[in-house]
Amino acid sequence: MNSHKTFGGLPEEFTKYDTANVVLVPVPYDGTSTWQKGADKGFEAFIEASENMELYDIETDSEVYKKGISVAESITESKSPEAMVEAVHQEVKKHIKRNKFVTLFGGEHSISIGAIRAFYELYDNLTVLHLDAHADLRKEYEGSSCNHACAVYEASKNTNLIQIGIRSMDSSEKSVMDMEKVYFSHEIIRDDFWMDSAIDQMTDNVFITFDLDVLDPSIMPSTGTPEPGGIFWNETLDFLKKVFSEKNVVGFDIVELCPNPSNKAPDFLAAKLYYKMLSYKFFKEEEEELEEDYDEGLDSPFKKLSKFKENDTL
Repeated sequence: MNSHKTFGGLPEEFTKYDTANVVLVPVPYDGTSTWQKGADKGFEAFIEASENMELYDIETDSEVYKKGISVAESITESKSPEAMVEAVHQEVKKHIKRNKFVTLFGGEHSISIGAIRAFYELYDNLTVLHLDAHADLRKEYEGSSCNHACAVYEASKNTNLIQIGIRSMDSSEKSVMDMEKVYFSHEIIRDDFWMDSAIDQMTDNVFITFDLDVLDPSIMPSTGTPEPGGIFWNETLDFLKKVFSEKNVVGFDIVELCPNPSNKAPDFLAAKLYYKMLSYKFFKEEEEELEEDYDEGLDSPFKKLSKFKENDTL
């Protein structure tokens, strides 16, 4: 039960479901991970870290928590991976239909299967933006198609799947992978234009699934399967900022935080990442509202932030 849990330690006025723009769905599931266990404890560590985070975002000059962030009850279905995926699918679909901006926090990456299924059923021509160290394109693994190693197989068949930061995969996954839409970690470091290229391949509606092990283990060691050679904080934010600015991000998840009690920094990174993504989402919406409400040349209170968008085109 999460009735006592709030993101960022927010007061009740910003956490009520009926008035909140954002719903955060915890899925503390760790049933199919194959090396280090502990992703089921990720949400608790993430929430605890968020309570110690400043809620003013310097970059966007905003306090996005005022949009309302309601934490849903945890999805605890664990009879089978398939049952968990279906529970996530139905819960996410319910919140989308209630016009919430739906976000999820894992748990391991198998939780994304149900979330993605709900979004592609309700949004036409959906792009799934998959940031991960691992390809996760197996059709089946260890007897289940709902394993963490299969997290985006279904997305590869039903959506426009774009993969970022991949640096670990099985040779069998090559037959499923669309190489034109994969940005391998070793290629990114030599390509100054990979962000623009990836965005050019996206449709208007985008769901982001963010596996924390896409980040370099020097800044994110707390994952079940850390891989060397990952991307770093500022380039990650630069990319996400461009995606949120140029596309309609319809929801996102963050998965695979496997907390280490002796190192809280990765927990804080996950909380900060979640909040930055929300800040980018609602900054764009406010920018669009201002374009409608203000005539050109009228001095807008957000005018000094216009560089946010201009910088993305450099």
